Amino acid sequence: MAVSLRSWVANEGGKHLVLMLWMGANTWLFLNTFLLYSTGQQYHYLYQMLGVGLCISRASASVLNLNCSLVLLPMCRSLLTFIRGVHMVSSRKTRRLLDKSKTFHVACGVAVCLFSVVHVSAHMVNMVNFSASYSDDFPALNLARYRGEDPKLIILTTIPGVTGVLLVLILLLIFISSSYCIRVSNYEIFWYTHNLFIVFYIILMVHMVGGALKYQTNTEAHPPGCLRPNQSSMEQHVDLDQLEDDDGRCREDAHFEPHRPQTWLWVSGPLCLYCVERFYRYTRSSAPVTIVAVIRHPCNVIELRMLKKNFKARPGQ
Repeated sequence: MAVSLRSWVANEGGKHLVLMLWMGANTWLFLNTFLLYSTGQQYHYLYQMLGVGLCISRASASVLNLNCSLVLLPMCRSLLTFIRGVHMVSSRKTRRLLDKSKTFHVACGVAVCLFSVVHVSAHMVNMVNFSASYSDDFPALNLARYRGEDPKLIILTTIPGVTGVLLVLILLLIFISSSYCIRVSNYEIFWYTHNLFIVFYIILMVHMVGGALKYQTNTEAHPPGCLRPNQSSMEQHVDLDQLEDDDGRCREDAHFEPHRPQTWLWVSGPLCLYCVERFYRYTRSSAPVTIVAVIRHPCNVIELRMLKKNFKARPGQ
């Protein structure tokens, strides 16, 4: 029993440790972002308008940013081969982990698909709330042009909406073509569809440019919930401490600014690394290769003997 446990830890322990760290990072990001948007003063009025859909959409977006950055790293094959071949850096356990790079890539891809469903569903609720909870008190918060505007019209006439639809379509194509039956029957469909990831990342970095969600910039001069002169239909909730401070009156109107796009901070590094790695592989693949022999062995095993100038096989190739 003890020998089996030690063998399992030696062979599989590292993989499960990385899996637990990855799941912990996803969980922490989701909960931390959810609490920020549900309790943060700068999002008080936006939360009143959109409700829990705001928190879920932003929390799932944080998880998507993380996994969209991580999903590229296991596909840097030349870099992984180099690390695997450096004995001073790569131990046996490290090489075992590097051999699981494709599994980690698939796990990140599944997470992107699942949280995209959550993100899109939450934003569909947000579009309905933008229309139904149109604010006359804070016009800057409104994404809808008027109360009762068709949510589908909001989606199709805003940058976040249009880019979101394109991202869903591309992700759906990648997901379907990644299925086992398509990879086995027609690998070219899987390969060329996966190359749409370049378009996916470009659109992803444009997705937040529209500034659909805004935060309050002057929470000190305008504490959320303070009494405003000439206030209209929106209900104000004033606590006792606020009433004791200048009778709970606002010193100025609330000011709002759209969020600056942050996705590029997450994905630009891994994306540039992957592009450099792909360019390196392209230059190496342009060298001619001479096929010396093709031998068919039993059990459908095919042996290829090739010659390539300045090439030396390394572990993992």
